[in-house]
Amino acid sequence: MDVTRRKMEVNQLKLKAKTMTLLKKIRNNSLIMSGLLMVLGFIAVALILPSFVPYSPFATDYTSALKAPTLAHLFGTDNLGRDVFSRVVWGARESLASGILIVALAFAIGVPLGLISGFYGGWVDEIMMRVVDTWLAFPGLVLTMALTFIMGPSFINAAFAVAVIMAPQFIRITRGQVLSIRDREFVQAARSHGVPTWRILLRHILPNASTSLTVACNLNMGHAIMVVASLSYLGLGTPPPFPSWGEMLQSGTTFLTMSPWISFAPGLAIFLLVLAFTLLGEGIRDEFDPHSKVKSG
Repeated sequence: MDVTRRKMEVNQLKLKAKTMTLLKKIRNNSLIMSGLLMVLGFIAVALILPSFVPYSPFATDYTSALKAPTLAHLFGTDNLGRDVFSRVVWGARESLASGILIVALAFAIGVPLGLISGFYGGWVDEIMMRVVDTWLAFPGLVLTMALTFIMGPSFINAAFAVAVIMAPQFIRITRGQVLSIRDREFVQAARSHGVPTWRILLRHILPNASTSLTVACNLNMGHAIMVVASLSYLGLGTPPPFPSWGEMLQSGTTFLTMSPWISFAPGLAIFLLVLAFTLLGEGIRDEFDPHSKVKSG
């Protein structure tokens, strides 16, 4: 009993030491901290601020249409008299939710296929890579627009279409990581001891590929948010009147010369959110990916 308790205490101390080392690395990396603080700020805006905005994002007031920014309307009003600040705040929910949903779907599709392709190799890998190459041969945005048009404009359909186009990236990244890990000693030892394939993939290979996949998730979050904004701009995303940054950009183009604030606010929000995830992903890659350190060295 004492031996078991001692082992548990040792494991807890090791876990605590690893956690402290991880937190120290994060604190000392300016890219990670900058991106993380920006992302947390947007999450706070999306989850908390909508309850405190002064106006409903759906409320129209034609007597206040196209008013410049004032203390009453921090980002001005649009052509229907709706408060732009309230709509930008509410639009943060749609942008963050779409990015998370798209990356989660692309991850769920791409990672299992990449694990199978890289681990088994042979004809399985050959067929998978030819499918992926064909997949990537089509222009991503054009194919996304086609899928969304076929399924109909909506938040879910747009997210699913973008995830389908993004999945091959996760297949390739996962496959490349598996190819570099599957012949290592700890994997060969697990295979020689009769460990089931699914356990080897989940317990030995996938954790060692986590850094590259984490970077891919962060970078693709920014890309997903931009693509969804593009679809909304073209009328293929979240339908009005629900506030969407892409739709707000599009509606403001007609009044760009006389009321630029209608497009400026959502455009700046898209830029900052994409920048946040890019900084976070690049910081994680620089700090935790040994391959990037070798290249930079």
